[in-house]
Amino acid sequence: MGLESIVIIGGGPGGFTTAEQLRRRGFDGSLTVVDPEGLPYDRPPLSKDYLTGAKHAEALLFQQAQWYQDHQIEVIADRAVSLHPQTGAVELASGQQLPADRAVLATGGRPRRLPIPGGDAECVQTLRTRQDADSLRGSVRPGSRAAIIGAGLIGAETASSLRTLDAEVVLIDTVDPPLVPAVGAELARQLHDMHAQHGVQTITGSCREIGPGQTEHTIVLQDGTEVHADVVLVGVGITAVTELAEAAGAEVADGVIVDERQRSSIGWLYAVGDAARTRSADGTLERRAEHWEHAVQSGTIAAAALLGQDPPPSTAPWFWTDRYGVHVEAVGDMAAEGSTVLREQDGQIRAAFRLAGDGTMLGAAAVDAGLTVRAARRIIDRRIVVDPVQLADPDVPLKKLMKTSSPTGSPNR
Repeated sequence: MGLESIVIIGGGPGGFTTAEQLRRRGFDGSLTVVDPEGLPYDRPPLSKDYLTGAKHAEALLFQQAQWYQDHQIEVIADRAVSLHPQTGAVELASGQQLPADRAVLATGGRPRRLPIPGGDAECVQTLRTRQDADSLRGSVRPGSRAAIIGAGLIGAETASSLRTLDAEVVLIDTVDPPLVPAVGAELARQLHDMHAQHGVQTITGSCREIGPGQTEHTIVLQDGTEVHADVVLVGVGITAVTELAEAAGAEVADGVIVDERQRSSIGWLYAVGDAARTRSADGTLERRAEHWEHAVQSGTIAAAALLGQDPPPSTAPWFWTDRYGVHVEAVGDMAAEGSTVLREQDGQIRAAFRLAGDGTMLGAAAVDAGLTVRAARRIIDRRIVVDPVQLADPDVPLKKLMKTSSPTGSPNR
């Protein structure tokens, strides 16, 4: 007997993709998306174009309301409060019970709070939702002093956006430079140095205390340094939202544990995106991924699995980020054991590649070079061995290396 009703809890990229793919793959039963914010929308612009005002709220939507009507997908602006796998139902805060042959958890994560005095003060802002971005933008005026704790993707992007809004920005992180595992040490250094070039003060250190005030807030670092700010933002990662799954009896460990087809330990429940953590077929519990593309891929996998179809082939993980007018993309694993090859031009690193000892490409990161990253992804997926000398040459298109290199041996000569 086929599935007649599926409820998706969460309207981020994972939840939306699951719904879109279910319809695309032929599911014609009842399909419902539940999210307190209503129509699903995209979140990466929140720290960039939406924060600066260059993009409006409607432009964030994955699809307009008419699309959901056309595809017979009901969107309910409510909050799921409990899951009932025994009876096949999802209970909402309003008291409504939604019948569900299967449920998909796409609840994402919530911003981490600093475990220090003042870390949960009302003045300490985070950036995860459209409402968060609205609040932050409403707090900033030209000349406002903004302190951002955490210089990863969100922190760096927000620093860039706040400079566009003519705020004075201090960026605080415990490591210098951040993002080494993501893009490699050399490119991470170059990217972090861009902050100073654009008038952002960077401080390496950890926070001891946040002292909220009426108009001015004080951040005290472990060495006693004080940073005074009108606006305080914390961007130090997220924790997976798993309470619904845990209460329903699903296995949870820094995420809802799922198999390679996104099924939880109680088969009736699937999980995708930031809330999910995969246990591979050999029993390895993988790190939870928190990138946009992973959410989309996991939603596609879940939709295929729900309908008994084969999932799409896996590819090397990819992400992107923007700061100060520069677009950065990375693919694969830049922290893998091996060596780094740099591609430089005009005194700047344009791309960094991580190679295994036999010359197999493991990871790549590049600045304003999307074609390079797309070619690198194909090289990584096909386990092609490349010539490091040609790889370092900015005049050699990576597409050419796919033809001149070998997937099983050393580069062809």
